[in-house]
Amino acid sequence: MSNNKTVWSSSQGDLRNKNQNTSHTKSLPPQQQTIYLHRETSGRNGTPVSLVKNLVLSVDDMKALAKKLKQQCGTGGTIKDGVIEIQGEHRQKISEILIKLGYKVKIAGG
Repeated sequence: MSNNKTVWSSSQGDLRNKNQNTSHTKSLPPQQQTIYLHRETSGRNGTPVSLVKNLVLSVDDMKALAKKLKQQCGTGGTIKDGVIEIQGEHRQKISEILIKLGYKVKIAGG
């Protein structure tokens, strides 16, 4: 048995890890966006995570907003698939920050 693994590639190359939705997206002004805040604990051993969804931002603007939210909440976080994840239950605080920035905010989830 051979240890060689066959790899298939298209003419555009390997597309598995490219996030095409946010790589060329232009940011919408905050007044034109409605942000949804969710709370999730599944797959995290019961530890809550606040999710900031429905953002239409460029990659740089998304990173800047995530950094601001993490600093204001005093916690860690990340960006996954266009969703900002902030460690802990901080939906109320995130809501206040986003409203001051001009976003419309809806809090969802338990």
